[in-house]
Amino acid sequence: MPSFLNLPQRTNKPRNTGITHVIDRGIGLRQAQDLLETSANYIDFIKLGWGTSYVTQNLREKINLYQSFGINLCFGGTFFEIAVLQNKFDKFRKYLQDFNITHVEISTGSIQIPQDKKCRYIEELAGDFIVLSEVGSKNPEQVIPPYIWIENIQAELAAGAWKIVAEARESGTAGIYRNNGEVRFGLIDEIISQVDFNDLIFEAPQKEQQVWSIKKFGHLVNLGNIGVDDVIPLETLRLGLRSDTIETFHKNDQNEWMFN
Repeated sequence: MPSFLNLPQRTNKPRNTGITHVIDRGIGLRQAQDLLETSANYIDFIKLGWGTSYVTQNLREKINLYQSFGINLCFGGTFFEIAVLQNKFDKFRKYLQDFNITHVEISTGSIQIPQDKKCRYIEELAGDFIVLSEVGSKNPEQVIPPYIWIENIQAELAAGAWKIVAEARESGTAGIYRNNGEVRFGLIDEIISQVDFNDLIFEAPQKEQQVWSIKKFGHLVNLGNIGVDDVIPLETLRLGLRSDTIETFHKNDQNEWMFN
């Protein structure tokens, strides 16, 4: 990347902050290759969404390709939920191991799993994997009180989760957002009053949600459910290379552009 502009300093991989967590909805190997050749430096994780990894015909080749570019993978949390629903948790874990998957996402966005049981799953998986635990519901009509969000987040971090994924669905119309995509400002403010936002990955599939998150938390905010076509656009938002965030990171002071 060129170096003559004054831009916000990005962290190097492996990153603990400034994470970009991308969702793969089933793209082919050639599209994946193109994605990696242009954007691999900006991608920390790729999630094979919901249960797509179970029906992808060339799954091993795709996983090998992503891993060859130093990309961490996980399968969608819905896959975990279905395995639990069918009492196939042990087979699910072996499936991850068979494909050399090092990260696992667990969630309760589609089915109800008691919180204490979910924490036991986290504890068990944390012995073999890096756990990303998703909090929130995929049902846009279900409003979870902020104190429940906070209690669940704190309990799951204590159980061994590395990061907590704040639910939004791939559409960005549930969880931390209203069904029209608007941010639940009060909910997020209450959560971060009790939880370090660096422990969170905010799902933000919509551009407006990404812009708001960067303006609220800075360019090193952790963002998830980023579409494969949005990786480079998101990176430009993080660096103030797009009109939406220019004023966030740069200012015109006596006709001189200065890094803020």
